[in-house]
Amino acid sequence: MELGKKTWAIAEGYIPAWSHGPEPQMTSHEAACLLNASDRDAHVEIMIYFSDREPVGPYKITVGARRTKHIRFNNLTDPEPVPVDTDYASVIRSDVPIVVQHTRLDSRQDANALISTIAYTE
Repeated sequence: MELGKKTWAIAEGYIPAWSHGPEPQMTSHEAACLLNASDRDAHVEIMIYFSDREPVGPYKITVGARRTKHIRFNNLTDPEPVPVDTDYASVIRSDVPIVVQHTRLDSRQDANALISTIAYTE
C-alpha cells in the first residue's frame, strides 16, 4: 500500500534551549513522525531552512517498508546539529510516498506544552 506524498514541508520549527524534567523523555524537542506504509524502504532527505543563512542538509534517514520512525530534530547532527533557540523550517523529500506529522514538546516550565499537526504536502 502506498499512502502519502513524496514532498512535505514544516514551515514552523523551533527547539527550546532548555527543558524541565527528566531527560531524554522530557527534553524539549521538535519531531517529524514518518510513516512508510509501502512495501519498499523510504530513503528520506531533510533540508533545514533559516531566516538569516543558507539551508543545511540533507539529513538522510531510511524508514523501513511498512514501518514508522520518529525523528527528533535535536538528534540530527550530520551535516551539522540543528541549532536550539533558532527559528527554522524544513522540507522533507522521500523516494516513496510517506506521511509526515510534526510534533513539538516545550518543557521549559512545569506545565508542559505539546503541539502536533500534519505537515504541508504538495
